[in-house]
Amino acid sequence: MGTLALLLSATLLGGCLGKPKVEDRWTRIDLAGSSLTPSQTLDPGSTPSITVSMAITYRSIITGVAVAELRSSSLSTNDVVVHPDASRSEMAQEIDRILQNSVTAGRATRAITGWDHLIQHIDFTFTGAVPATVDSASAGLFLVCYLGSGEEMERADGSDTLIVTPFRSTQYEILPIGMELGVATPGSY
Repeated sequence: MGTLALLLSATLLGGCLGKPKVEDRWTRIDLAGSSLTPSQTLDPGSTPSITVSMAITYRSIITGVAVAELRSSSLSTNDVVVHPDASRSEMAQEIDRILQNSVTAGRATRAITGWDHLIQHIDFTFTGAVPATVDSASAGLFLVCYLGSGEEMERADGSDTLIVTPFRSTQYEILPIGMELGVATPGSY
């Protein structure tokens, strides 16, 4: 009887003490709300007002910049899978690819510092600039929320701008989030 109890408790403990999923070990960004919805179609050349509410659950000490951004990419929505319900580790890699193959079409930023188990809520509002001509078969439009480092630079006209370098998800153990958007074909709206 004693041997059976020992084997049973060893089996139960082995299953309970397994390694937590990546989603529970890495700093995670979640969308708490957005004025845009996944696969929403926007009119070419439009300048929508975009609101995003995000929650960052920190798993380590991070100092940098939180970003909510509309990105116009050379990757189409057929090339990547970016949706709030997608696998988070796979989506993190896809967002890394989008950030490397895209340009900003509007964004908002906020300086952040967080530590393990802190949950920080951030609300953003910004104006997007949907490209006037987008071939949706070979290009994509995405709303992405990520973390990065920021450096203020002075422009030639004397105004300041923030240059953001995104943190690579695997290097910094961060799970960004985003969604694919569509651009209406001229004449279809």
